[in-house]
Amino acid sequence: MGNLNGSKVEFHKHRSMNIRSATKEDVPFIVAMIANDPLGKLREDYRDPLPLNYYEAFKRISEDSNQELVVIENQSQEVIGTLQLSFIPYLTYQGGIRAQIEAVRVHASYRGKGVGQQLFEWAIAKATKRGAHVVQLTTDKKRPEALSFYQKLGFKASHEGMKLHLTP
Repeated sequence: MGNLNGSKVEFHKHRSMNIRSATKEDVPFIVAMIANDPLGKLREDYRDPLPLNYYEAFKRISEDSNQELVVIENQSQEVIGTLQLSFIPYLTYQGGIRAQIEAVRVHASYRGKGVGQQLFEWAIAKATKRGAHVVQLTTDKKRPEALSFYQKLGFKASHEGMKLHLTP
């Protein structure tokens, strides 16, 4: 599979990885990574065949110019990580753009090897190029290791977030 805009990232000096736009064929691998943790297991429906609602969501994401869903591949072109980068235009900050990082996942066998850091470096560079003035994310309080990782990347817990879950 190709790489995104010709960008290639280096991994531990002996393995190279590509970050590229996700394709429909990547959806099962992405959902498997999202479902492969204690919180994801409670809310995702990963099975074979994958329910159509995941493909419908992928279609909406891929058709929206304010969304970037990417995967990172190892040298064997296996998907080993993913994230979604959303651009939110708004009136505050003099009509600024806010970049939101969501659904960050790295395959269990690649955690702690720099894959997540490479994804974040890509996302921050993309947000900068797009003119965003801030990159933000949320993380569940039940994921202290994720919080620690984000803090090491320079993210600050500057605001208190709140959610209201809606039932259809």
